[in-house]
Amino acid sequence: MITSENNTTPEVTTRSPATARSILKRGAIVAGAATLSIGLMAGLADNFLNTHGAANAQPVQLSGLQQTQLPSFADVVDRVKPAVVSVRVKAKVVASAGEEGGPAGIEGLPPGHPLERFLRRFGEEGMGQRGPQQQPRAQLSQGSGFFVSQDGYVVTNNHVVANAAEVQLVTDSGKTLSAKVIGTDPRTDLALLKVNESGNYPFVQLASGKPRTGEWVLAVGNPFGLGGTVTAGIVSAQGRDIGSGPYDDFLQIDAAVNRGNSGGPTFNQKGEVVGVNTAIYSPSGGNVGIAFAIPAATVQSVVEQLKEHGSVARGFIGVQIQPVTAEVADAIGLKDAKGALIAEAQANGPAAKAGLKRGDTILAVNGEKIADARELSKKIATFAPGTKTSLTIWRDGKEREVSFEVGRQPAA
Repeated sequence: MITSENNTTPEVTTRSPATARSILKRGAIVAGAATLSIGLMAGLADNFLNTHGAANAQPVQLSGLQQTQLPSFADVVDRVKPAVVSVRVKAKVVASAGEEGGPAGIEGLPPGHPLERFLRRFGEEGMGQRGPQQQPRAQLSQGSGFFVSQDGYVVTNNHVVANAAEVQLVTDSGKTLSAKVIGTDPRTDLALLKVNESGNYPFVQLASGKPRTGEWVLAVGNPFGLGGTVTAGIVSAQGRDIGSGPYDDFLQIDAAVNRGNSGGPTFNQKGEVVGVNTAIYSPSGGNVGIAFAIPAATVQSVVEQLKEHGSVARGFIGVQIQPVTAEVADAIGLKDAKGALIAEAQANGPAAKAGLKRGDTILAVNGEKIADARELSKKIATFAPGTKTSLTIWRDGKEREVSFEVGRQPAA
């Protein structure tokens, strides 16, 4: 008996020698079984490694599953990127001279006062101003462009090189080239440059047709001055009118386009230029997935004229026109609300000389029907001045054919 300190007697278990030997035997059997299991597992593992090779083990390939093939633009980029340049412009602008060369303050207001900007915008003439006015100063800007010929002609936006005093192009390889402005077209926001240094330059071609909505496109340019940036997306829409002019016909794309991409090309998967990036829609000034590009067909027409003449001559009709609404169509007896209603014919203008007058509705040009006033303006603009055309008009409840000689559109 063992007596505990707290005067309690714990139970002590004893076993006979035979019982102990039985327990030991059972333990040996269990241990042997465990050893056998481990051995079997090790053998299976060795067999798998010997069959497949430990060093060359590969992930299991699941049959019946197809891998998704995403588009790669790597080959296109390799071909076209050398033809894209960064455009650096030093422009002369005229601004009133004030503190640090900025605008002069408004009499009676401290410089930087919140009302100063409001008063300047809405006409502070006669209020008195401090400091000399209309002093020229230099302004630096950056954009993008691309070679369209081996001898160094470059396309960019008009707003990139407006009032340019000095133009430099930086190639993809980092070489800086001086260039001159051959001509500009503010109405389509296009400009043509020419490198001063002779040489053989990599160039790209303009696409012969429009891309389809949903096709992949690639934008290359100089966003935020970073240079040589490539982004991809799709054509989101065709024929966008963003209110920038009477000839709006933009491609809408969702490839990332930001400040500095202006004048840069948008390519299709063949490496052809389908558009020239010119504007973005953005509340913040950065990319939100809505950008606009001038279609290649427009670029081709404008570049040819800029190269030959330094300016663009467009056809002119000399009328003020308005849409044909359903009410107007009903009033004049037209079945469909289509065409362009003449609100006024300019005195001695091309239309007046052809006998067109207020109240006439132009339905077609050379037999091609006109949907609305905007389409008429775009159609006439494509004709060279002096071109003989035929207009189908609606007058006094009847269709008439009128011979018409296209005039020359006045300078902007």
